[in-house]
Amino acid sequence: MSYEYDERRSVSDAFAAALRDAINARHVTLSWLHQQLNMRGNRVSMATLSYWRSGARRPEGAQSLAALVDIEDLLGLDAGALRRHLGPTNRTGPLGPNQFPLDEEELERAVMVAFEALGASYPDTSRELTTHSVTDVDADGNVAYSITRSIVQSTIGTITAIPFLEITPGVSTPAPVLSAVSGGRITARYSHPDGEVHGVLFELDVPLTAPDTAMVEWSVTYPPDYPPMRDTGHALAQKARELLVWTRFHPDAVPDWCEERVETPEGVTVTDIPLTRGTSVHLVRRAFGPGALGLHWGYGTRADQPG
Repeated sequence: MSYEYDERRSVSDAFAAALRDAINARHVTLSWLHQQLNMRGNRVSMATLSYWRSGARRPEGAQSLAALVDIEDLLGLDAGALRRHLGPTNRTGPLGPNQFPLDEEELERAVMVAFEALGASYPDTSRELTTHSVTDVDADGNVAYSITRSIVQSTIGTITAIPFLEITPGVSTPAPVLSAVSGGRITARYSHPDGEVHGVLFELDVPLTAPDTAMVEWSVTYPPDYPPMRDTGHALAQKARELLVWTRFHPDAVPDWCEERVETPEGVTVTDIPLTRGTSVHLVRRAFGPGALGLHWGYGTRADQPG
């Protein structure tokens, strides 16, 4: 059972106990409380009040919190006496669009084929709240290994598995080895015939019902016949709270130049990144997506610059 779920459950229980104690101390019924709220213009249903009292649900959103202010007054409590038991919310909040992060229709069709082959619905109904993608570069200056840690959330209903893909637009590759590190296991694999999309189905340790969250971690290693790659990054189909792309270079392969590439359905932005912090580069975006955040690097003089 995830820590996030345990914490939210204990918060809900504390609030429910405080509400029950207050109702009993005032010697009123839930029906009386419902009537009084209606008279004040707070249209909270009896079922909702019952859920709050039992701990099955907790007040969320502006309307419910406004009703809670009146409940505290009606029960003769100090302002905030009940609200202080709520703690932070774990609602999904505004999700924004769920769309393919790159402006490439053929690649999206290949991704849709991959989802179908993996037994996953498209688009995915999970989202990444926070993702840290870490890539190691070998002594030849090429991608050698990556590991990704993410807090994932169910946005609709209950999910039991999430598809994770490796995409190399315009470059056909053999299948890399995607492995589950923590939070679940790999139950299916698929490689598209064009070699640009490879994926796995990551079955979660515990099913997630919206808005529950879980921590997952997966890694990617590359076979000997994999083409040299001097790009890394991470793509999101929905907005995330934070995305970190950290690229760590071998001490003998620190690049001469780096470019940050931000690609969204609207287009691509490329920015030079100065190498001023040792042997690694980290890119951070908050409230980012849909889109892809990546790093491209090289050695010697760039082809688009004079020598």
